[in-house]
Amino acid sequence: MKQITFIINPISGTVKKNGIPKLIEENIDQSLYNYKIAETQYAGHATEIAKEEMELGTDVVVAVGGDGTVNEVGRSLIGSSTALGIIPCGSGNGLARHLMLPMDIRSSIDVLNKCEIHDLDYGTINDIPFFCTCGMGFDAFISMKFAEANKRGLVKYVENVLREGLAYKAETYQIEDEHGTAIHKAFLISCANASQYGNNAYIAPQASMSDGLLDVIIMEPFDALEAPQVAIEMMNKTLDKNQKIKTFRTKHIHVHRKSEGWIHYDGDPVMTGPDIDIRLIEKGIRIVVNPDADKSRRHPNMVQNAFSEFFNDINIVREDITKQSRHIQAINKVLLRKLNNL
Repeated sequence: MKQITFIINPISGTVKKNGIPKLIEENIDQSLYNYKIAETQYAGHATEIAKEEMELGTDVVVAVGGDGTVNEVGRSLIGSSTALGIIPCGSGNGLARHLMLPMDIRSSIDVLNKCEIHDLDYGTINDIPFFCTCGMGFDAFISMKFAEANKRGLVKYVENVLREGLAYKAETYQIEDEHGTAIHKAFLISCANASQYGNNAYIAPQASMSDGLLDVIIMEPFDALEAPQVAIEMMNKTLDKNQKIKTFRTKHIHVHRKSEGWIHYDGDPVMTGPDIDIRLIEKGIRIVVNPDADKSRRHPNMVQNAFSEFFNDINIVREDITKQSRHIQAINKVLLRKLNNL
C-alpha cells in the first residue's frame, strides 16, 4: 500500500477548495493508497509539510493549487524517491498544462490512481528551484504586477501585459554560456524547462522536461503595435518563429545586467542583484505524469478552444486600452490648446 499526501493551498487561483477533500475521498483508489490531507496556513507552509512527508518516506505528495504551490511542494522533493503529484487549481497551471494533466479535479485524481512516475528535469535560478520557467525583464516585471493585483486569471494577466508593455524599457544583458559571451538588448530573457508560462501561453513551444537542456528565449524590443501579435503567437505555439525572438538550448547560463532588478521563478517574483545564474539539473525530480497525454495531444480542439477564448480576451482588453488612449489624446489636445492661448 502506497502513502499519498495532499497539500491543499486554500487561497491559490480562483477556484474554491472546500469540496476537494470530499472529491479525494470519493475518487482516490483506496486499494492503492493510504491518503491524508493537509492544508497550508501561510506562505512557505507547503514546503515544510512536503519536507516532513519526504522524510517520512511518503510515496507521493500532491500539490493542490497553482504553480506557486507546485514549486513550494516540489522544492522539498528534489533528489528524493518521493514523487510530486499535481491537482491543478491555480490561475495559470503552467506545469500541469505542459504535462497535459487534466484541469478537472476528478480526472486529475484518476491520473494519480494510475501512478505513472517519470524522472524529470528541473532548474535553478540563483539556487532557487523552478520546474516550469524562470526569467528576467518584462515577464519578471509582470509577475511582480500580477502578484500585487487583487484579481487573478487570464484576463488580468493579458491586461497587465498589454498595458504595462507600452511603457516598459528594454535592458542590456551580458549572457555567458559554454559557447562564449554575448551582449543583448532584450525585452525579456526567459529560461524554460517546460513549454509555457500557464494558460496555454507558450514561451518555449519545443521545450522538454526530459532532454537535459534549458530553452533560452531572448525577446528583442518591439513596439506597441506588435504586442498583440506576440501574444497570439504565444497561444498558437509559433513564438519561436518570430524574428524578434532568439532561442538556444544550454545546461547553464550566467547573466549580468547593470543593476539589481526583478526575476521570477515559476511566476513568483523576487528582487535580486545584477548577476543571475541559471542551471538545469537532469532527472532531479520524480513527477506523476499523465499516461494518456499523447492521446490528449491528438485532440487539437482543446488548444483551439483555449486560443479562441484567449483571442476574445485580448480583443476586450485592447478595446479598453484603445478607449483610454483616445481619452488621453483628447485631454492632451485640450491642454495644448490652453497652453497655446497663454
